[in-house]
Amino acid sequence: MANGLDSWASSKEERAFLQRRVVLGCLVAGSSFAVFWIYRTITLLLFATPAHLSEPSYLIHLAASLTFFAISATARWAPLGAQGLRRLEAGGFFVASILVCLMGYYIPVSARPDLIVLLGLTYSLMARSTMIPSSGPRTAGLSLAVGAVMLTFNYVHCLQIDLDKWKAFEPGMVQDTVENFALWVTVTQGVWWLLSSAVAIASSHVIYGLRRSVRDALQLGQYRLDSKIGEGGMGEVYRAHHALLRRPTAIKLLRPDQTGEASLRRFESEVQLTAKLTHPNTVTIFDYGRTADGVFYYAMEFLDGVDLERLVTVAGPQDQARVRHILLQVAAALVHAHGVGLIHRDIKPGNIMVTLPHRFGGTNDLVKLLDFGLVKEIDAGGSVHLTQRNTITGTPQYLSPEAIRSPDSVDGRSDLYAVGAVAYFLLTGRPVFDGPSIVEVCSQHLHTPPEPISKHRKLPLSSTLEQIILDCLAKDRADRPASALVLQQRLAACEDAGRWTSEDALRWWDVHLTDLERKPTAVPSPVELTIDALRARQLAPR
Repeated sequence: MANGLDSWASSKEERAFLQRRVVLGCLVAGSSFAVFWIYRTITLLLFATPAHLSEPSYLIHLAASLTFFAISATARWAPLGAQGLRRLEAGGFFVASILVCLMGYYIPVSARPDLIVLLGLTYSLMARSTMIPSSGPRTAGLSLAVGAVMLTFNYVHCLQIDLDKWKAFEPGMVQDTVENFALWVTVTQGVWWLLSSAVAIASSHVIYGLRRSVRDALQLGQYRLDSKIGEGGMGEVYRAHHALLRRPTAIKLLRPDQTGEASLRRFESEVQLTAKLTHPNTVTIFDYGRTADGVFYYAMEFLDGVDLERLVTVAGPQDQARVRHILLQVAAALVHAHGVGLIHRDIKPGNIMVTLPHRFGGTNDLVKLLDFGLVKEIDAGGSVHLTQRNTITGTPQYLSPEAIRSPDSVDGRSDLYAVGAVAYFLLTGRPVFDGPSIVEVCSQHLHTPPEPISKHRKLPLSSTLEQIILDCLAKDRADRPASALVLQQRLAACEDAGRWTSEDALRWWDVHLTDLERKPTAVPSPVELTIDALRARQLAPR
């Protein structure tokens, strides 16, 4: 991997950051010079003649201010890459510095132009080192070049003075020749410039180092984190990309509050179990690792789409043909998962995503079953291994009766109950059961028969599809479809619900994509409440 500014500025995100900082740094420098130019204008108008407004130093001062503004505007609007921005910034700063030195050349020596120029360039150098990302060596090289020009202008200027008049102005001076005087002024200016440069170089080194530290903190092996996109049962999920392949990736990190030994085992178990899944309707795991500072993560395919909870919240109850199409894919994912000994235990709308058609080459509403963080494993000998034991896990509206009564006894038919609850939500826009407390919701799952879907749906509904869903919601698991494969077969035979074609999907996305891409409201949806959210609702003052 390359070192220095080239390394981090190679990506679009870092190039955008560099652009913003160049624009800001030059804008601040130009504004500061402009303020002093306005001050000079007011002073000349009040205490001198208007003719002084045409003096070379006054006009060059204005040119230096405009140069910084021009650099800022060019950096903002010109289509420059990272290398072009760096050249623009360094070259522009050097040109502006020459103008400042030239301005000092036309100021009388008695007004101490060496100090005026030193002050202006020192301020510009400090502003650059703190606002524009630059390595220490790069700042050192630029300050050396500017310093050489400044000292050359100053020395030549001082050689032009009338030493006798200067001695009258400074009776205590000891320089006996104009050359010695010019050398004395230049050395003094040079010492102060070296000190200023040292501070600027140190600032660039520290700030640039901090920037690189932040970048490194967002680097996980070959993956670079871009933005947070959600949270799962065990950790936070970020959009990322592979450093070499540039492939969009989702990275799941174990949250800092989940760093206990048991949590680490669960997180490792989650990725190992999820990696067993190779079905098109489950998420593909790319990689798993641990950073040098102990952060666990795994990388999986990035899905461009929307989960079913948001889909229904934004677009309302879905066409029955589309619901059948989605359920067929969820059932297929469960056939595979159950076949390798995995039970999901947290199937809900938020854990099922429909991808955009373009993401997989126009595939008709490809469905992905997500987040196996609460998965249950059954080994070859029939022994049960739970990610959490003796606890009710999952989302209340989608819990099977046996998951409430005896969480350790759940099997594949518990997932089918949750699939039925998801289907009910997709067709009606409301959960099967809801209530103000955990107890009430769980009690309805245990004892209350679900109301007919047709009671809450105005759109056409296949009676066969409705019966399949109500069978999945049977209280006794023996009355549900015997397996995910049986459910898949029954859904495939349910032709009176219609077929959802690629043309149907494309038309639907054309109508609803804009609304789905809008930022979701921060208010939790009443149809997607976790146990913690229900508990908070139950304890809230009335």
